[in-house]
Amino acid sequence: MSRSLNTALLALLLAWSSLLHAENADRDKPIHLESDSVVIDDAKQTSIFEGQVKLTQGTMLLRADRIVLTQDKQGRQHCTATGNLASFRQKREGSDEYMEGYGERIEYDTRTETVDFFGKARVKRAQDDVQGDHISYSTRTEVFQVSGDSGSAGDGEKGRVHAVIQPKAKETADGAAPKAAPLSIQPSSTLSEPKP
Repeated sequence: MSRSLNTALLALLLAWSSLLHAENADRDKPIHLESDSVVIDDAKQTSIFEGQVKLTQGTMLLRADRIVLTQDKQGRQHCTATGNLASFRQKREGSDEYMEGYGERIEYDTRTETVDFFGKARVKRAQDDVQGDHISYSTRTEVFQVSGDSGSAGDGEKGRVHAVIQPKAKETADGAAPKAAPLSIQPSSTLSEPKP
């Protein structure tokens, strides 16, 4: 394997290793990358992967039409994945849940420790679902910021954010979720008969 390809794969490994409080074991797994073509420019510290790009590392899977990876002089990476739609999926640490994200463009910056989803952005975890035009997630603070789209009416007003947040099940003393009690119908002593 050439030195340039090794450099590009190492840069990809570093750029995606801590994304979204990822499964810690993923950091030690090799990166597998498939694409129709790759251009590596060592002078500019840029690698461009194009054509049905599929990047996997442990439980992480990134699919895009194109991935551009750049590295600054301090060794920090910035990755931009684009497609119709680019997608990201990774198992969360310490649970069986997966975090999934979609967007026309997905950017990850190791300096700011943020991942951004742009254009038709959507992030899902279990049954929770957030949608907007731009979703920014800090891997350091675990804070989401979501902004709406530009509005579909063409009046220049900002669009709305859509979210579905499921209630969390309460646990019993043994750590299991309690079973729901069956509903029972009881007569009410406070309601009166309707008047004719």
